[in-house]
Amino acid sequence: MRLKDIQHPLIATTGTNAPLDKKPLLSAVDLFSGCGGLSQGLKDAGFGVFAAVEIDIKAQATYRLNHPDVHLYEQDIRTLDPRLVLEEIGLKPGQLDLLAGCPPCQGFSRLRTKNQTTAVEDDRNNLVFDFLRFIEGMKPKTIMLENVPALGRDDRFTKLREKLQDLGYKSVVQVLDAADYEVPQRRKRLIMLASRVHEPQVARPSQNKVTVRQALAGVGAPSRSRDKLHAFPERRSPAVRELISKIPKNGGSRRDLGEALQLECHRKTKGFYDVYGRMAWDDVAPTITSGCHNPSKGRFLHPSYNRTITLREAALLQGFPMGYCFEMSHGKEAIALMIGNALPPPFIKAHAEALREGVFSYKQARGTTLVARS
Repeated sequence: MRLKDIQHPLIATTGTNAPLDKKPLLSAVDLFSGCGGLSQGLKDAGFGVFAAVEIDIKAQATYRLNHPDVHLYEQDIRTLDPRLVLEEIGLKPGQLDLLAGCPPCQGFSRLRTKNQTTAVEDDRNNLVFDFLRFIEGMKPKTIMLENVPALGRDDRFTKLREKLQDLGYKSVVQVLDAADYEVPQRRKRLIMLASRVHEPQVARPSQNKVTVRQALAGVGAPSRSRDKLHAFPERRSPAVRELISKIPKNGGSRRDLGEALQLECHRKTKGFYDVYGRMAWDDVAPTITSGCHNPSKGRFLHPSYNRTITLREAALLQGFPMGYCFEMSHGKEAIALMIGNALPPPFIKAHAEALREGVFSYKQARGTTLVARS
């Protein structure tokens, strides 16, 4: 039996904390899905995610744990025909409501492009054109692309936008801080919303900033937790543990110690002053990266305890729900990489909702609104 012959389970259900509000679910496909942050945000906005594509084996496993109702294509997107995907999810070109994705951005990252105007050479940069290939093959009503800000300065992105215009899409591009959309961390990201059925607009910033205190409320001590992600042990040398204990609580940094108490490698380095810094309870966290479990990678010390944040705390600060699952056998480094590379679900939710309203209005006007089934 093919997928299109099966009633898709997301016709009647939404993601975490996403009430239907008597509005229909809309269809979405997630490209470069990673461990599922984008899909989570789409579900939370009331979209039904019918298919996703991911090449990394460990990310695939985590995605399946949390989104078993989504047909996951476990392969290189360059080998996948968008028309086949449409056929297997029971849609025709033009029927998909939203195509969303974040082409791998390592080649566009800030550290790798420092003092350069465009991205370093990296084969993954050209995956932007595979995103375009899926747009051309699926002809979705709306499009969401999220990435690092440096992508906006790359010729490939310019060509993508020009082609979208030729295809009849209107688009809007902005660099936004995820902290303005109820994500408890500072995280500058480029967002592109495009539509061929309405005038797209990015979501309005929220009036509410979610702080570290709010995000980690109710999270107990790792040593007493049955959550293996939270209880994952950390190992530090006696010297490092001593140094951490001296960092002032609630936002302190190694610079508060004076030069004599700092590690020799820190005394020789100018810059990277967030290294061995603590988060502040009543502020948002710094950007959660793949180094979030390592004090030498940034301001990742807990505001009060003499340790780094746990992987569960990192996931919460990335905007994942408390029950989001990770395969523990993959190890700390791999899980931290998935969390750091994920798209914050609340950020995606906000902009998906902005697109959803436009598509819903379009369908109402045409009398083609799909009624949610129970």
